[in-house]
Amino acid sequence: MIITKPKPISPSHLTTIVLDNLYIHITTTTPHSQSYHTHKHTRTHSNKPTRKPIPFLTDIKQIKDPDEALSLFHHYHQLGFKHDYPSYTSLIFKLCKARNFDAVETLLGYVKSCNIRCGEALFIGIIRHLGKAGLIDKAIEVFVEIKGFNCVRSVQSYNTILNILVENERIHDANAMFENARKMGFRLNSVSFNVMIKGWLGKGEWEVARKVFDEMLVREVEPSVVTYNCQIGFLCKRGEFDKAKGLFDEMNKRGKHANAVTYGLLMEGLCCLGKFKEAKKLMFDMEYQGCKPRLVNYGVLMSDIVRNGKWDEAKELLVEMKKRRVKPDAVIYNILINYLCKDGRTADAYKLLVEMQVEGCEPNAATYRMMVDGFCSVEDFDGGLKVLNAMLMSNHCPRLETFCCLIVGLTRSGKIDDACYILEEMDKRKLRDNLKLWESLVQAVSESGEAAVELVNELICAG
Repeated sequence: MIITKPKPISPSHLTTIVLDNLYIHITTTTPHSQSYHTHKHTRTHSNKPTRKPIPFLTDIKQIKDPDEALSLFHHYHQLGFKHDYPSYTSLIFKLCKARNFDAVETLLGYVKSCNIRCGEALFIGIIRHLGKAGLIDKAIEVFVEIKGFNCVRSVQSYNTILNILVENERIHDANAMFENARKMGFRLNSVSFNVMIKGWLGKGEWEVARKVFDEMLVREVEPSVVTYNCQIGFLCKRGEFDKAKGLFDEMNKRGKHANAVTYGLLMEGLCCLGKFKEAKKLMFDMEYQGCKPRLVNYGVLMSDIVRNGKWDEAKELLVEMKKRRVKPDAVIYNILINYLCKDGRTADAYKLLVEMQVEGCEPNAATYRMMVDGFCSVEDFDGGLKVLNAMLMSNHCPRLETFCCLIVGLTRSGKIDDACYILEEMDKRKLRDNLKLWESLVQAVSESGEAAVELVNELICAG
């Protein structure tokens, strides 16, 4: 995403060109939606001066469709509204979330040519979205181009690109960048070292990670709790609990107080060695060390209990949590729901889903996905559709595999209307043209004979 310098033209003419091009693109691909109006704001009777909300920013927050957001942007421009940095930031982040990076690049070109002063946070956000989309080279280009926007790069944007390289299996590129930090004008901080330690540990390179840690101490960069936690977690996963405990003791000697995550990692290490009782004792001992047990600690115990198929003990731990006034969150419930679904006990899992909502705990996307997949696994497609509806109403989106499983199951059951409804929902999310869906349907047809062929033909015609 290299932003080239445009030929000198007047800002007003450039505005018209850029916005009209964006507008033409979206009006040819999507129908016009509702018209937009600026908000009228009533006067406040308070003596304190209040900041008036910017109408465009208020409106764009309510829009989910990125093409609609572009249309709104153009509409406000036609009304004479002068878009500034907050306007561009809101629109760019909306486009990034939808992975419409071509439009982002166009907008950045305009921002640059008009000398709109930008903050580093804008570029950090873009880099993160590009990283999530796997567009690493483009993320690097944006990082390089930051200075061209009259914006100073700090160690924050440096750490962001470093982390993206590590997370996308480009540890050697990250290492080259790490070693050249001084030449690039960056002073490494604890986050920089943590990223590299995490990266080398992810590759199983314990010795290299320790060298980075030693360099950290030589440079007098103070290790954080995160620095120790990632090393303790690595050792515990390898079954080297004694080494992990030694690092824990070293951490305390250096005056770094362990947090709930630290204890959780040690507890997990004990559970992996089959020492559940010792793990539970450690959770109660941590309170005497000034660290109150958190959900993460109960989560470790709960995971170990259900892993060993001890459902009654899991229920007892849930009751114990409530007695201690530790309110279970979605993660705790997900551990239990996942266990029940894998065990084929979807009715019990559904009861737990209802219970968590009664207790005031909102299910997250993972909760719904596990429930829908659980119903599909026992071929209860009506139950799966019921949970899918609740999921969509909660603004969560199922995985493509979940959509496919339901469509195939409903098609086999002859429920074409329900299958078409799911296709419509997929169409809204631009998932309908996915090859994997139709491959799944073809496979279902081949396994189910001529009757299924007729059903799929009906599905295609109806859709």
